[in-house]
Amino acid sequence: MATSIEKNRAGKPLYQAVADSILAQIQSGQLAADQRLPSESELGQLYGVGRNTVRHALADLAARGFVRTVQGVGTFVAQERVSKTAEHLMGFTQEMQLQGREVSSQVLEAAIIRADPFLARRLQIQLGGEVVYLLRLRMLDDQPMAIERAHLPHELCPGLLNHDFSSASLYQVLADQYGRRPDHAEQEIEATLATPQVAELLQLEMPAVVFVFHRETRLADGRVIEYVDSEVRADQFRFYTNLKLHAPLQQVAFRRLPGRVVAGGSEAG
Repeated sequence: MATSIEKNRAGKPLYQAVADSILAQIQSGQLAADQRLPSESELGQLYGVGRNTVRHALADLAARGFVRTVQGVGTFVAQERVSKTAEHLMGFTQEMQLQGREVSSQVLEAAIIRADPFLARRLQIQLGGEVVYLLRLRMLDDQPMAIERAHLPHELCPGLLNHDFSSASLYQVLADQYGRRPDHAEQEIEATLATPQVAELLQLEMPAVVFVFHRETRLADGRVIEYVDSEVRADQFRFYTNLKLHAPLQQVAFRRLPGRVVAGGSEAG
């Protein structure tokens, strides 16, 4: 492990020079993803600095997503974050497979439930109407990445739960088997701290931040085909979009989707 920081100093704080040196090795491939870094005391000896300086450098790298610390085990080079579009409606399976990732799911719950007032409004169905409820833990390369709770009007996709959604794509099944191709959606994304149940499912050390999604998906004729709540690991994803100057601000309408607080598969009205 290269340890020279003199050329990186240039008036920077010492911790920043150490962080830049480690980062340069990560970006050059000298330090590979999931490789364990030397301990704080070992890094201090290698760089000729105190442990507080090393701790500050590692905290800086962790905050920027380049390393992750496992309590009691050590600090590791973080996996490169997965890029996810925020401008195209695309199923998780399809989008991740396009990036060459192996996608699978654990079906934690699959049932027909009755629409409460919240779901009746979101899905535009009668109160008490049948709703397909599908709770899945979404995996990339066998690592848990997201928890997804999908709600669909049963009348639009009868028998949907006869399919094996541990491997099948929900959007593909809707399109191929029912002629219900999702066409457009409104989605809200926010960041929050993971609950203990969510952290356990996603194998996160608390405290941990997750992205929370609320999405209302419609068919081309405007009917709602899906309402979904999900939590996504913030340490594994980054989002991108293309922006274009549009109408004056006063002509742009913003609408907040009223999501419900959920944790570990439970629902709150």
